[in-house]
Amino acid sequence: MGTDEGPLLLTGATGFLGMELLARYLERSRRRVVALVRAPDDDGAQARLDGVLANLFGERAGDYRERVEAVASDLTQPGLGLSERRFGALAEQVTKIVHAAASVSFSLPLTQARAINLRGTARLLEFARAARQRGGLERFAHISTAYVAGTHRGSFSEEDLCVGQDFRNSYEQSKFESEQLLRAQLDLPLTVLRPSIVVGDRRSGWTAAFNVLYWPLRAFARGLLKVVPANPSAPVDVVSVDYVADAIHELCTAPGGIGETYHLTAGTKASTIQEIADAASRYFGRPSPQVTAPGAVGGHEPGSEYFPYFSVGTVFDDAATRARLEPAGLRVSPLNDYLERLLDFATRSSWGKRPIKRAEALAA
Repeated sequence: MGTDEGPLLLTGATGFLGMELLARYLERSRRRVVALVRAPDDDGAQARLDGVLANLFGERAGDYRERVEAVASDLTQPGLGLSERRFGALAEQVTKIVHAAASVSFSLPLTQARAINLRGTARLLEFARAARQRGGLERFAHISTAYVAGTHRGSFSEEDLCVGQDFRNSYEQSKFESEQLLRAQLDLPLTVLRPSIVVGDRRSGWTAAFNVLYWPLRAFARGLLKVVPANPSAPVDVVSVDYVADAIHELCTAPGGIGETYHLTAGTKASTIQEIADAASRYFGRPSPQVTAPGAVGGHEPGSEYFPYFSVGTVFDDAATRARLEPAGLRVSPLNDYLERLLDFATRSSWGKRPIKRAEALAA
């Protein structure tokens, strides 16, 4: 790929998935990357990004540094918190946007979740429109979540959005509202990508985020979780971060896909909560926890905000995504195929208390 392409604007580069996306674009293209980073100034933004590059590439970090420009920004502010001159200069150069920044907290009040996820998307859409007018925008890729399906039961397709669902938390609702906003932007080259629960790399087990599925696994490892409030046969749709990052890079690099939505989910390969509990029991050498009815355990324990995801009645239809990805050699793996590697990494890193760099994990 030539260097005559305009730069890619990436948000969320310091986050778990954003880091992996940054790695894909640096390793698989020669395109320059402009990373919008929340920081008081560009020096602070560059310091944060240097830490990400060291985590990703170790001693090879310097090979990529010149191709990444860290820009201090605040997505919730008018003009992305940039000067009018800087905003205009970037809009003239950037030809592709990948919007991976978001608050993934389940416990934020809705007003705060909207301020970050919905307002941030609205501000970036303003930039996208300026880039379209000034330089020619090829694509705006928005990283959403499969859980815009909320409490919907049954099949939820890639074309679905408003199906009468309620929401478990402010994260789901604010991401749903962001997609509603996007669907009104008919003049922009939009692609929406919806991962489900993202866990570590299926090759190395590496992760930078120990939440959702990791919380009950850690509690179980410590003997603290005797009962899991869940439907034993409910699918827990989990995907590895390498699959998600590979898929986003492929779908946003290959021709086509404008106006499309893609489910980056396990779909029919999703494991059930009982299968996960049994596998964890074998790994840790503990009796399998009792799987009881949802709501039978109180909702005030640490991590209880994740309990609803163990009784989800949604099956994510990913047929269109598989039709695009499988010919390119990209296939999702069932969680049970790599759960042991996730648990090996989690225990080696003491569930994140002894951080291990991605570069070290992949080299091991």
